[in-house]
Amino acid sequence: MKLAKLALVLAAVSSLAACDMPIGEDKSQDVNLVDRNDLSQIRWGVWVDPDGCDNWIADDGVEGYLARRLDKYGKPVCSGIAPPTVATGPFKQGATSVIGDPL
Repeated sequence: MKLAKLALVLAAVSSLAACDMPIGEDKSQDVNLVDRNDLSQIRWGVWVDPDGCDNWIADDGVEGYLARRLDKYGKPVCSGIAPPTVATGPFKQGATSVIGDPL
């Protein structure tokens, strides 16, 4: 039984190793079929999480992006710019999508 499992695992690993998969996609480009834009063109806002700390937020109409806002030492920034669970800033103004956002 152990030999059969080992053979199955080796066969699976060998078949995956033979696949020609791209390494290191370009994450700086939006690959959405509706609006392909450079991600540097997206406008960011701040969403305050329930703990009161800031998170960068962006919405291009189809996809959304969220990243914890950190200071230069890697600690979370809790600026008090808005009440908890509230988003502020122009985070939807970079959207050029023809698909509406119901929120």
